[in-house]
Amino acid sequence: MSTILEHEVEFTAIRAQGAGGQNVNKVSSAVHLRFDIRASSLPEPIKERLLALSDSRITSEGVVVIKAQTTRSQDMNRADALARLQAIVDAVAVPPKARRATKPTWGSKQRRLEGKSQRAQTKATRGRVTD
Repeated sequence: MSTILEHEVEFTAIRAQGAGGQNVNKVSSAVHLRFDIRASSLPEPIKERLLALSDSRITSEGVVVIKAQTTRSQDMNRADALARLQAIVDAVAVPPKARRATKPTWGSKQRRLEGKSQRAQTKATRGRVTD
């Protein structure tokens, strides 16, 4: 599990969207987190798997952008954004298992063929009725 260093993350305080009355209009409590994958100190295999993700939060330049605005506290939003970034990194930290090709068992072949013959029998009885 790779940890993200605090100095590699860029935080920007912005005003939150949505309802909230005067507090939303006055206080910049939402946080934009930007994390450059290529410039980070993460191991190369993790960087490659992160860049290969088809996640809308990762830009074409390889920057992760996360917006956190769930709480009224800027510090809590910062912690939430960092936790979500760590979750993304943790998801790709374990390399995917290599698939080993296997052959179908004798029983599975028999069940498949039995199902096919039953279906063929059902369809065979659907023809035009002749006297």
